[in-house]
This record gives sequence, structure tokens and C-alpha cells, in this order.
Amino acid sequence: MKNTVNRRHFLQQTGLLSAGVAALGTFRLAKAAESPNNKILVGIMGTNGRGLAHIDAFLALPNTEIAYVCDVDTRAVDKGIAAALKRQQKKPQGVKDFRRILDDPAVHVLSNAAPNHWHAPATILACAAGKHVYVEKPCCYSPGEGELMVAAARKHKRVVQMGNQRRSWPWMIESIQRLHGGEIGEVLFARTWYNNLRPSIGRGKPAPVPEWLDYTLWQGPAPERPYKDNLIHYNWHWLWHWGNGELGNNGIHALDVARWGLGVDCPARVACGGGRYHYQDDQETPDTYVTTFDFGSKGATWESHSCHPRGFEGEAFGITFYGKTGSLVIAGSTGRFYDLNGKLTRELKGRGGDLEHFSNFLDGIRQGKPISSEIEEGVKSTLLCHLGNIAYRTGRTLNLDPQTRKIAGDKEAMAHWNREYRSGWEPKV
Repeated sequence: MKNTVNRRHFLQQTGLLSAGVAALGTFRLAKAAESPNNKILVGIMGTNGRGLAHIDAFLALPNTEIAYVCDVDTRAVDKGIAAALKRQQKKPQGVKDFRRILDDPAVHVLSNAAPNHWHAPATILACAAGKHVYVEKPCCYSPGEGELMVAAARKHKRVVQMGNQRRSWPWMIESIQRLHGGEIGEVLFARTWYNNLRPSIGRGKPAPVPEWLDYTLWQGPAPERPYKDNLIHYNWHWLWHWGNGELGNNGIHALDVARWGLGVDCPARVACGGGRYHYQDDQETPDTYVTTFDFGSKGATWESHSCHPRGFEGEAFGITFYGKTGSLVIAGSTGRFYDLNGKLTRELKGRGGDLEHFSNFLDGIRQGKPISSEIEEGVKSTLLCHLGNIAYRTGRTLNLDPQTRKIAGDKEAMAHWNREYRSGWEPKV
């Protein structure tokens, strides 16, 4: 019996190690670091919004330093440097072009909080330059970019983590573990939602590019479009040329948890319906829509009301799993298990935030531990968002080939798989 237990323990440990190596490749810090326990130097790309949270999270962790702050907006560079100096003594270098970070062999990590159309191209270049990457969600602008990101991480043996931080929250992990353990029986369906009270973005007018903005570099890999006064810094989310709508903005968080809990991979069918109902303005993506995913024996939905704040289960964002003997509601910072009569049987509470996810990422770099949202898993969840958007834009149900994981028999839909790039910015692995 003792030998059996030891063998089981050995197989579990070696299996875990093998999985980590297969997912992340052979670990190596940049040449300037002699040990994975040395200080990790980070370059932050994009500091007008989420990049400031990246700075706070990295500097809340030991032996980490912000070496560069990068933004095409000079005002955002100043904000990022000021944020870093609140937690570290050494002033980071402020740069406009992220390639300056990649050229520095001392830097270990590119933390990518730039707009969506920059996520994949910058990540692929960073991997080729020997940097590990933390990339915000959605990890890619198009499905084809996601495939290239995985290929780049594998080729260059880099640790690449997507910023869907719920994967690292302890109470969320326990909730999903209990779900997988059969607490509500066989799980058949997940309902996800997001509600907000977003205002109109108005009608943009052609305007001179502000002196503080390098608009050409902001566009980067995306084909150039004229500057308008209602585009930057946030409304690009709602224009197909740069953004992925609410599905890519918040749907990715909910659908990632749904896919995780259901234990599913690629859907067999995807449909989406809705529209821009609340305002008549420049927004191209819908403010209200419902997307359905059929995985064969299981299903999921995502429902968004971007211009109406009332959600479900008393929360504006959440996920409900439906099992044969009960349900699990994840809303706010709570996981609640119910039986079929609606009786609360278990409640798990915790907190949100970024810290655990960034810590998990650094553990992957320093120690080779499996990370919570390795890029291949991030790409699988992001694909759901892209498929929903493609179904919406084509106006029809998509059927997926389970072997190729691509849309079957629909050339118009597959035309959205890859995007057009500005000359010289085509991502390559």
C-alpha cells in the first residue's frame, strides 16, 4: 500500500510538471538575470487605464521593478511614472514606442495594457525578443491572431498570461473545484451576463491630432483611419476597426469562467442577436445582445445590456451554472450553491482584484509553475467572443468544424478570422 501511495504521489507530481513544461516551455529569464529569483524588470505598455493597475500589482509583489513606462500619450507616460514612484525609488524610463522596451536585454516582462488591436502584435514581437508577457483581455483582436500568439509562446518558450484574473481568485477556484466535484450534479448549462449604464459616444468630428498624442503609433498594426474627436481613449472599443464590443470587453471574463466550469472547449454552433438600440451615434457594436453557444451536450449564453444597469441575481455581472441537482451563482465576490428547491446549501466569499493573478504569472516565470490563464487557454475563451461577434455581424448561426476549430462552410464568416494590417506590421512567428 505504501508503495502504491508513493507511486501515485510521484505520478501526480511528474504529471503536473510535464503539464507545466508542455504549456510553458523551458523557463529562462533574460540574459541579464543570473537566477529566476533575481529582481524581475517589467516594461508597462499602455498607462492611460489598466496599465496603472498593472504597475500597482507588480510593485505590490516582492523583488519586482518597473523599468519602463510606455504610452503614445505623453500625459499617460507621466501618470505611469508617477504611479511607479509611489512604490519604488528608481524612476522608470518613459518611452513612446514599446519596441524600446524589447530592445533592452535587461527587461524580462512586457505587460501589455494597450488597446485590443495591439495585444497580439506586441505580444508576438515581445516573445521573439525573449520577453515573457502579461497581456490584457481579450488576448487578440481576431481568431487568427490568437493562433499566432500560441505559436509564438511555444516557439520562443515564453510565459504568456492573459489578464482574466478570476482564474486566480482562491474563492473562485474553490467554487469551480466544487462544481467539478459534483456539488450540483452534472452541469449542463451556464448563463452569463453583463449590465452597465454607458452613455452615448456621440458623433465624432474630424479634428487635428492633439499634440500629446502619436496617433500613427496608436494605430500601429491597424490600417490608418482619420482621427476623430470621440475615438481616444475609450470609445474605440465600440468600433469594429479597433475593438471587439462588449463581448470582447467584458464578455471574455464571464465566458472564460463559463467554459472553465462547464469543462468545454470549442463550440459546435454559435448564434447571436441584438443591436444598437439605445442611441443613434457612431457606435458600431451592439449595446444589447444575446449570444448562445452549443457545445453538443452542454450550452451557454452571454447577455449584455450596456446601456441599462439592472442585471440578474442582484448583480450587474455574473455567471449561473445549472446542474442536475442544483445551481451555482457566481455574482459579485460570492459563489452561492443552491439545491433544486432554491435552498442555499453553501456560500463562498472572497475578494476580487489583480494581485493573485500577477503573482501567479511571476511564479510561472521564476519557478516554472503552471499559470492560471496560459495563453492557449486564454485564446480558447477569447475565441468564443470572436465567434459571437462574427455571428452578429453576418446575421447567421455559425457551425464549427471540431477538427480544425474553425467555421465550416461559410466563407463570409471566415473572412473575419484574420484582419488586414498596415504595411510592415503583419505579425509573424
